[in-house]
Amino acid sequence: MNKPWQTKWPERISYGLSDAADNLVFQMMTTYLLFFYTDVYGLSASAAAILFIVARLADVVESLIIGLMIDRTHSKWGKSRPFFLWYALPYVVFAILTFVTPPFSGTGKLVWAYVTYLGLGFFYTAVNLPITSILPTMTQNESELTLLGVIRQFGGSAVQIIVAVFTLPLVAFFGHGNQQQGFLLTIVLFGLISLVLILNTFFHVRERFTNPEKSHQSWSAVSKMLRKNKPWLVISTVILLYWLTTAIKNQTTIYYFKYIQHSEKLVPLANSFTFAALIGVVLIIKGANVWGKKATMQRGILTAGAGQLILTLGVMTNQLSILFIGILLNAIGGGLIIGLVSIMIADTIRYGMALGIQAEGILASTDDFGVNVGLGLGGLVTAGLLHLSGYVANHSQNLATQHTIILNYAWIPLALYVVMFIVLWFYNEKELQATIKGA
Repeated sequence: MNKPWQTKWPERISYGLSDAADNLVFQMMTTYLLFFYTDVYGLSASAAAILFIVARLADVVESLIIGLMIDRTHSKWGKSRPFFLWYALPYVVFAILTFVTPPFSGTGKLVWAYVTYLGLGFFYTAVNLPITSILPTMTQNESELTLLGVIRQFGGSAVQIIVAVFTLPLVAFFGHGNQQQGFLLTIVLFGLISLVLILNTFFHVRERFTNPEKSHQSWSAVSKMLRKNKPWLVISTVILLYWLTTAIKNQTTIYYFKYIQHSEKLVPLANSFTFAALIGVVLIIKGANVWGKKATMQRGILTAGAGQLILTLGVMTNQLSILFIGILLNAIGGGLIIGLVSIMIADTIRYGMALGIQAEGILASTDDFGVNVGLGLGGLVTAGLLHLSGYVANHSQNLATQHTIILNYAWIPLALYVVMFIVLWFYNEKELQATIKGA
C-alpha cells in the first residue's frame, strides 16, 4: 500500500489562500450587498428580495453544472485545478461590475443588477467549488485532510473578519461621503487581491489521487451512489441551514445598528468580535482527534446557539456588552461548524469512491448548493420581511419594521441552530469511516 502523501507548507498555505481570495468578495456579498442595493444603489427591498431568490435559484443549477464540468474535465493540470486559472479574472470583473452604479432609469438599474449579480454568482461557483472538490485528490491521509481543511477555513475566516470590520471604514475613506464611490473602490481593492490569490492557488496546488475508472461513470450510476450516500445528504442539509442562518443574521446586522441602535458606526466594532471564529477553527484539529468530526461539529452548533441566545438577551435588554459577548461566543461555534464542512464533504467524496464512484465535482457542489440556497432564502427572508413591514431606506422605521429587524437578527437564527443540531444527529460517522477503510 502506498504511503499517504504529505503536502508541503507552500502548497498548504496556497490552498488556504484560495478560500481567503473568494471571501474577499463573498463576504461583501453576504454582509453588505443587500444594504448596498437598498440604501446606496436605490432598489426597493422587494426588488432586492426577488433578485436574491432568482440569483440563488440560478446558482443551484450552476452548482450542478460546474460540478459536472469538473467531473468531465481531463486536462494536463487535473480536473479541479484548471478552474482557478480559467475563471479567476471573470470572477473579479463581475465582482467589480456588481458594485458599479450606472446612471440608468429604475428599470435599467434593475436589469444591470440582475446581469451583474447573476454573472457574479456563476463565476463565484466556478472558482469556489473546486476548492472543495480538489481536497480529497491532494491527499488520502486523514490527519492531512483535516489539517488542509483547517488551514483553508482559517484563511477564509480571517478574511471574512477583515472584510466585515474594514469594509465600511474603507468605503468612508475612499468615498469621502460618497458611498457609491466608496463601495466601488473598496471592491476594486478586494478584487485585485482576490485575483492574485486565486492564481497563486492554481500554480501551487496539485491533484495526486484520481482513479480514471471510477471517474468515468454514467449519470445513472452517479445518481444511484448519491442516493446511497446518506452522510452527504445530511451534511448538505446542515450546510444549507448554516448559510441560511448566517445570511439572515449578517444581512440584518447593519440594519440593526443603523435603525435600532441609531449608530451605523458600531457595525465594524460588532463585526470585530467575529475574530473569535479563528479560535473555533484552530480547535478543530484537537476536537476531531478527541471526539470525532460529528461530535466536534455538534459542540460547534451548541456553542453558536448559546452565543445567539446571549445575543438575543442583549438585544431584548438593549445591553450592548451582553450582545457583543454573544457575538463572540457565536463566532467560536461558527468557526467549528464551517471549518469542518469541507473536511466532512471530502469524507463523503471518499465514501462515494468506496461505493465505486469518483464524482468529486457533483459531491462538492453540495457546498456551493447549500451556500447559494441558504443565501438566497436568507436574502428573501430578510428583504421580504422588511418589505412587508413597510421598510423605507434612510428614514426612521415604524414599529413593525423595528420588530422585523430584531426578529431577523436574533430570533430566527436562534431557531435555526436548533434545527441544525437535530439534522446533524442523523450523520452516521462510524459507518462512513468503516466503509472508507474497508474499500
